Amino acid sequence: MSDAVVASKSKSRERREHKAKKEKILIGPPRLTRFERARIIGARALQLALGAPPFIQLDQKIKDPITLARMELEAKALPISIRRELPDGEYQDIPITDLL
Repeated sequence: MSDAVVASKSKSRERREHKAKKEKILIGPPRLTRFERARIIGARALQLALGAPPFIQLDQKIKDPITLARMELEAKALPISIRRELPDGEYQDIPITDLL
């Protein structure tokens, strides 16, 4: 490919990403899928099990990292974004607060 074609494609991708930041969810459903939810809870539970501090105040009774991770997700306390990709390489990063 010529340099002009590559530059044109990168500029159009930058426009789409900039446009995606202004607009809401363009790729996928407007809510967290069950797969995304499971991945977030699993990853956060692993962090908690390895000693990461929790993002929310909790009872001393709660010791299970999966329960704690689920509570953090429901409280919208996790600073995580979901990257949804299309087969053509286009993607959108969506904060989970927009999906809950």
